[in-house]
Amino acid sequence: MVKKPKWVVEKEQARKARAAETVWLFGHHAVRDALLNPRREKMQLIVTPNALIKLEEAVAAAGITPEVRDPRKFDAPLDPQSVHQGVALEVRPLDWGKLDEVALGDGTRPPRVVLLDRVTDPHNVGAILRSAEVFGAQAVIGTIHHAAPETGALAKTASGALERQPYLRERNLADTIVALQAMGYIVLGLDGEAEQTIETALAERRDRAIALVLGAEGPGLRQKTRDTVDQLVRIDFPGGFGSLNVSNAAAVALYAARP
Repeated sequence: MVKKPKWVVEKEQARKARAAETVWLFGHHAVRDALLNPRREKMQLIVTPNALIKLEEAVAAAGITPEVRDPRKFDAPLDPQSVHQGVALEVRPLDWGKLDEVALGDGTRPPRVVLLDRVTDPHNVGAILRSAEVFGAQAVIGTIHHAAPETGALAKTASGALERQPYLRERNLADTIVALQAMGYIVLGLDGEAEQTIETALAERRDRAIALVLGAEGPGLRQKTRDTVDQLVRIDFPGGFGSLNVSNAAAVALYAARP
């Protein structure tokens, strides 16, 4: 019998580990939308009597039997600081499919996607998912490493958008950019020092597929990312202070890039 190379064994082990992992969602909005999402595999629901009354229809629709707990003995395995509102739901992470399936769009309008370069704060990613849903983006794309995974905090900040807005995590961001370029995307990297504004860069090109790449606050885009995108652009600020939180920058950029 031929022994498998070490890297093959490690890759298979990582795949099995990801398939077995679960996430605890919490908060009324995040849990309600997860219960109503037929794509979401639900494992265990822990709820207080008052929360169950508010979520009664969603619980019934999901066909899950809740475990009712006294508010003083709410024993879901959550961070003590979590504002759980008396409800926690254990689920499997969502599988949105492959990049080429998600990013091509449905042909009704030019697609938009958001790529995140080392944006690890779940609250920022959750807020970006909300903005992406509002502005009709095809997907938000991070990386397997150095990116926020699905967590209860991310889901609560997304306020239900995690259940509807595709959130992909690819192995290599530069390779993902190249793949999008091959699909016909114009890939713009957000950089406060760029010479051209996003509006100017998109003049007469709004009918094209557009990908917006945002970096972590502080370090910004990595050099490899900067070298791979088609163009670096900035958000134009009339004032002297030109810095936004990455989630706010994503919302402004999505609005500026609307078809």
